[in-house]
Parts: sequence; C-alpha cells; structure tokens
Amino acid sequence: MPRQVSKYPTELELQILKTLWRQSPLLAREVQSALAEDGRALAKTSVITTLNTMFRKRYLTRKKQNNTYLFSPRITEEQVNGLVIEDVVDRVFDGSTAAVLLSLFDAKEIQRDELQELRLLIDRRLKETR
Repeated sequence: MPRQVSKYPTELELQILKTLWRQSPLLAREVQSALAEDGRALAKTSVITTLNTMFRKRYLTRKKQNNTYLFSPRITEEQVNGLVIEDVVDRVFDGSTAAVLLSLFDAKEIQRDELQELRLLIDRRLKETR
C-alpha cells in the first residue's frame, strides 16, 4: 500500500523550500549542491524525485528550460509556518494557544528584546479584541 501523502512538508521538503526561499528559481543540480553545502548530500535522482513530488503537492512551480526544469516555491514561508504551527497547536496542545506559549517560555531562554516584542504584540492583540 502506498504511503499516505503528508499535509505538511517533510524534513527534506522543508530544507528544499528553505533553499528556494533564499534563492530561486534553481535547477535540480543547484538544489542538490545547496543541500550538500548544508550537510545533506543526496543523489541527483533523489533530489529530482523529491522536487517532482513537491511539484505534485503544489509546493513548487517548475518551468521547462531546454531538457530540464527550473524550480521555484509556490508556497511562502509564512504559509508553511502557519500550517505547521496550527497542526502542533491542535494535535499537541488540544487547540490551546496559551498552552503553546507557556510551553515555549519554559522550553527556551527568551532574550529581553524578544520579551519586549512579545509584549507589544500582546498589547496590540488586546486592543484589537476590545
């Protein structure tokens, strides 16, 4: 039985998207080279297979150039972040945004400037809900 297609990018797909968000369009061999520079050396056939899978999932666009394709991201970093965060909030924290934030405060050291930025965001949201 074929593996179920994930609603979210896999780890490799996310790495490819990050590469393409930094620079695109790229050829498969350029994606392969960028992955190798990031410590993920893969065969060209594996990269091509993954790029074509991502195209079918509508994560990428491709444009024919001679006998190869140039790949570009179709989805933005913000869209992926939103999908993944929403999934984590729903599956891990039973839909509680507060539980996520409290967990983040406990899990990682937060710098003073980051806390000030969070304070501004919270204050703005409070004003919007009045």
